[in-house]
Amino acid sequence: MDTTTTLLLLLLLHPLLFSKPLVAAFVPKDDFLINCGGATTVTSDDGRAFLPDDSGHRSSFTLSPISRNVVVTNSSDLHGSARLFTQKSEYRFRIGRTGRHFLRLHFRPLRSPPCDPKSAVFSVAANGFTLFHTSSHPKSSASSSVLLKEFIIAAGSTSNPLTLVFAPSHGSVAFINAIEVISMPDGMIPSVASPVPPGAGVNISSDVAFETVYRINVGGPSLGPRNDSLWRAWETDRQFLINSASAHTVSTNPASIRYPAGVPAHMAPNLVYATAQEMADANVGNQKFNISWLFKVDSHFNYLVRLHFCDFLNVAVHSMLFDVYINNQSALSLFDITTKTELSTAYFVDFVVNLPMESHKIMVQVGPSQVSNSPPNAILNGVEILKFIDSENAFDASHGARLIGVEERKKKKKVILVIPSCLGGVALLGLVISVFLLYFGRRKKAKKAAVARLPSPVALHAHTGNSETKVSAGSYASSKPSQGLGQLLAFSEIQQVTKNFDESLVIGVGGFGKVYKGVLDNGIVVAVKRGNPRSQQGLAEFRTEIEMLSKLRHRHLVSLIGYCHEANEMVLVYEYMAGGPLRKHLYGSDLPALSWKQRLEICIGAAKGLHYLHTGAAETIIHRDVKTTNILLDENLTAKVADFGLSKSGPTLEQTHVSTAVKGSFGYLDPEYFRRQRLTEKSDVYSFGVVLMEVLCARPAINPALPRDQVNIVEWATNWQKRGQLEQIIDPHLVGTISLDSLRKFGETAEKCLAEHGAERPSMGDVLWNLEYALQLQESFTRVIGEGSSTNGIEDLPEWIPQIETREHDNFSVVSDGTDGVTSRVFSQLIDPRGR
Repeated sequence: MDTTTTLLLLLLLHPLLFSKPLVAAFVPKDDFLINCGGATTVTSDDGRAFLPDDSGHRSSFTLSPISRNVVVTNSSDLHGSARLFTQKSEYRFRIGRTGRHFLRLHFRPLRSPPCDPKSAVFSVAANGFTLFHTSSHPKSSASSSVLLKEFIIAAGSTSNPLTLVFAPSHGSVAFINAIEVISMPDGMIPSVASPVPPGAGVNISSDVAFETVYRINVGGPSLGPRNDSLWRAWETDRQFLINSASAHTVSTNPASIRYPAGVPAHMAPNLVYATAQEMADANVGNQKFNISWLFKVDSHFNYLVRLHFCDFLNVAVHSMLFDVYINNQSALSLFDITTKTELSTAYFVDFVVNLPMESHKIMVQVGPSQVSNSPPNAILNGVEILKFIDSENAFDASHGARLIGVEERKKKKKVILVIPSCLGGVALLGLVISVFLLYFGRRKKAKKAAVARLPSPVALHAHTGNSETKVSAGSYASSKPSQGLGQLLAFSEIQQVTKNFDESLVIGVGGFGKVYKGVLDNGIVVAVKRGNPRSQQGLAEFRTEIEMLSKLRHRHLVSLIGYCHEANEMVLVYEYMAGGPLRKHLYGSDLPALSWKQRLEICIGAAKGLHYLHTGAAETIIHRDVKTTNILLDENLTAKVADFGLSKSGPTLEQTHVSTAVKGSFGYLDPEYFRRQRLTEKSDVYSFGVVLMEVLCARPAINPALPRDQVNIVEWATNWQKRGQLEQIIDPHLVGTISLDSLRKFGETAEKCLAEHGAERPSMGDVLWNLEYALQLQESFTRVIGEGSSTNGIEDLPEWIPQIETREHDNFSVVSDGTDGVTSRVFSQLIDPRGR
């Protein structure tokens, strides 16, 4: 059922949906509805009466000093008038009920010469908190020019009234059209909330202020104040869904929604709980994917994220088990709504999310648990995001911490004015000189490199990647490898390189899309990975790949040459690896078998690449998807680690691990990471241990076609290793050519990598040293063989390896092991519902 159908259903079920409130409104102790600048009472669309702000009409609030500057239009609606302020002015409300209050400010710039509110520069504060500071009237995201900003402020008693201050900048004006001050019911803001990632509860002070950033009716239509007992507005979630194809809108009769004890009906309307998004039928074998919503927010703030749930889909309890992630970190694991409440019953959970300075988003994801045997599904009914505004963070994100409404002594003010005047003159002189030097410096550089193109990070900051063109179609970017973010390439150039994506040039197919072989104008052969434009899979991986490879340069890491994010296209251009993936050389193809020395050298090369990620870069990088298809070989069989879409920055010096959602590939996943969601570089070590066993045995990590005790290569190979008979399961092509000493060293190394607990595994540096030692032992053995002796070689090997069928997939190819929906599932939480 799409959103339009749901809306029609709701209209049929509730013909009065948009004509009168569906639920009885909460009766607040404090209820100030102010028509600013107007001379008469105005009734809003939701039926509430807004009284004029002339202090003679109401004795419960005052305006000081009284501003006689008003703008009145012929419109009779709530926003047809405004009060203007040319100096700092304040509304003071006498609060009758101590506690938190909704403060809603309505802005609509009305032209009134000589003052123009559209260019107004002013600040607004409440009880000492700067709510926002704007350089001009902030535009509404809606088509209307009316902007509604909602805050939550604590106030009460005569000693703590609610004081609302408007402070225009020098020579400008401040304005306001309408004000709402409404006391909130108890319990609307929690005293304790769960942090993300999970940990000790975060205490929320009763004095902290909030700004409402988002209030979303997931899966349902937008709701106005008339549909909410607290006169709140709810947006639809359509614009925030990263991939609408991953979600399916569902609804039920709002009258069937129940509210349990402790959850009042005004927590969220029943219309919110009566609609939801569930997982869509992706029409693929692996249904383990997430539904994702992305919200743009200000960085360096704490946020209270409230998620609303109501299971009206199932007829029995414990029928749906799913996980919840916020910013790629686990928020709820194995979440079962019915363990918290009954079917068709409202439930909500609160989280506290801290955003670092460089982050500007909150991503909410729901998806089925990877360990659940129930049918894969997940739902979400509503989202609320509130920004903390505490005493140490009381400023708008775009301005410094400057509390307004603070009186200063005249002497101090004189000193402050004199010092900036002196400093200002010096600064101005310095600025003029700097601009002069910068201008001529750039002109000289331009002459030296007239056609140079700087890498652009613009495409990395798009949150949907499906609407905005980041590079003009006629732009040109050099195809030379860059030391920055890689070259930003025009899509027209990509088309030329791949002969308009000629199918004959396809060298691989993966979850992200097809990989083409191409040739740049300068003759460089490249591999072009084109994202599927319909699925939009891998936007997060696309960004991560660029960000990671842009700061990494190593002989054993695949180099990123360029990228394109233009006209609904996501394209990555890498150096071409003629040898393809390591897996292709081990099994499932007709390529010549690798010698043991070649295999050791390949493993050493890959280990060097991973060792560099763990220790050689500016920060620890955890690859998180080490496998034989992500180790590529060039024409000389030099190994390079590829595919950094799932990579993650490692723990800092103060941390032991990174708590994050489980991602990776089935058969290679660190069991400790899977169980506890604690990621370390030892997770890569485990995955590399699986690769070592694949290299030795020339078979997939998981192969259900084999007898039960041989399905999992880790269990099977480690059993033989512990018995000291690893030579019994090696690739038959190695018989008679491999040193028993080298094999033992190799087997011991792999066994240590596959230890159950990360603390027991070696570092990648130790793994590298052991592999190099195994290579020395093999080279010594080879010299002895050359002299006619084979006493230390492995001569006999039973036949056990079955025929393996291959199909194209992943970077270049992947083995089809005949697994079913359970054993073939991938632990990669991708944006699009397809296996990795």
